[in-house]
Amino acid sequence: MLRFIQVIVCNLPRMYMIPRMGHKAKNGKITEEKRYAYARLTVKRMNRSGHITTIGYGMENLPKEGGYVMFPNHQGKYDALGIIATHEKPCSVVIDDAKSHVILTTQFVNLLHGKRLIKDDMRQSVRLISEVAEEVAAGRRYIIFPEGGYFRNHNEVREFKPGCFKSAMKAKAPIVPVVLIDSYKVFEVWSLRPVTTQVHYLPAIPYEEYKGMTTMEVSDMVHERIKTHIEKTTRQEQ
Repeated sequence: MLRFIQVIVCNLPRMYMIPRMGHKAKNGKITEEKRYAYARLTVKRMNRSGHITTIGYGMENLPKEGGYVMFPNHQGKYDALGIIATHEKPCSVVIDDAKSHVILTTQFVNLLHGKRLIKDDMRQSVRLISEVAEEVAAGRRYIIFPEGGYFRNHNEVREFKPGCFKSAMKAKAPIVPVVLIDSYKVFEVWSLRPVTTQVHYLPAIPYEEYKGMTTMEVSDMVHERIKTHIEKTTRQEQ
């Protein structure tokens, strides 16, 4: 939170960007590419003022064409921003509605035309799954956090919620496991020291590979690949 305050204070001269994000989100004439470029510009300026460096690995593993869904482990408020900083093509995000109505988060979700999930509303959840599946089948890319939240787990992976994979499976789209390392240090650690985070895009899992599997089996497969990669990477750094 200390770094978040620093970012806000350092960017006071650029506070005009917040209402501008809202305007771009509502203007139907602005393309998704331009909205995404503005989101990335905002993240770039935030990272510079907050002394945040995010390094991306495995971008060559991302599908070159069509839609897909990225499933990262979840560590904190910076997670989606770290992915946006390293993911060149436009993507959007599914976020817990209860956590989406705060300054900057609201503007980012709106700018990306993201989806807000109301966890205790089953009908809305079913409708959202169908909407995301339709958009992914049409070529959009989404970020969905299968842990459903972060709980001071740092570089450890908690249990995944199998239902999170329904949109990708319904769209018959590639699933991209994404590994976040040290992302929690950005806003969850009370420090202003320079911080470096990592985003690793693992090889995409095509529909043909998980066809016929249950949501639980797909969830376990993605969970294991992310967990194994985190353990391997952090062990090498020690």
